[in-house]
Amino acid sequence: MNPSGGTELQMQLLEKHVDASILNQVQITTTVPEKIPLAKDKVNILWQHNSYDQPNLAPWFKDKSNHTKYDWYVFNSHWTYEKYRMMFGIPCEKSLVIKNGIPDIAPRSLQYKKGDPVKLIYHSTPWRGLNVLLAAMQMIKNPLITLDVYSSTQIYGDQFKNMNDTMYQGLYDQAKQLKNVNYIGYQSHDYIINHLQDYHIFAFPSIWEETSCVSAIESMAAGLYCVTTNYGALFETCAEFAAYIPFQKDYISLAKSFAYAIEKAADALESDIVKDHLTMQIDYTKRFYDWKRIGFLWTNFLKGAINARPK
Repeated sequence: MNPSGGTELQMQLLEKHVDASILNQVQITTTVPEKIPLAKDKVNILWQHNSYDQPNLAPWFKDKSNHTKYDWYVFNSHWTYEKYRMMFGIPCEKSLVIKNGIPDIAPRSLQYKKGDPVKLIYHSTPWRGLNVLLAAMQMIKNPLITLDVYSSTQIYGDQFKNMNDTMYQGLYDQAKQLKNVNYIGYQSHDYIINHLQDYHIFAFPSIWEETSCVSAIESMAAGLYCVTTNYGALFETCAEFAAYIPFQKDYISLAKSFAYAIEKAADALESDIVKDHLTMQIDYTKRFYDWKRIGFLWTNFLKGAINARPK
């Protein structure tokens, strides 16, 4: 199995929504500078998805002589761009932000009724806060609340899984043993998209500085109430719609805060305020994260970049 993480999914969507005749005139490198040779006869673009502090990126960006190698730098959030601008002095005149997006996702059709089970979902990699979430689930007292965990390193391919998955086996085992947690493990992206509507809350106590979060965007589009931390670019990705828990390095304290937030979110699901909130959230997500719109932005940008290239 080949990698199918957020970056790979965004590239697939770019190729779907931007005409091949335009894409053939540019070379887009994702995340790691010069992982493919620069093309002398095309517009070279570095599409940056990863954080500024990654060891396979930072040394290249610290050397400002490298900054002239690419014609353009595209960042997936304003948070990401600001970090690279401040940390490395990346050239502003060659930088822009085009956010990640998602395909069409059907929102929840059923309204929550008091007394119904409250289903939580975690569908990200294990190092992004699964340890905190499992601790929080042990503190939750409401018997109606259960969590389904779709977490594995398989999303980055067989080789990555074989090298890394054993590090998280303890978390997987813990998830299997908890009464209010169902450990499901890896499922395809299509499977997740088609089943998001079965859940009420996207629970994501992120301890990883996300530059954007496709899982959160997908959950928002499906009408899930998002409970997350205010770490990295999550406050930008989720705008005013998520319930944000202040990040802290004391993970036990973070788990306590997160457990409290989950129970309060569950109690509020039936309220008219939350129903209106989630309706607005769905509309917002469809307007600003729809790849038809994002494809239009990419098309206009690429046409301009191609026309501006010295002949």
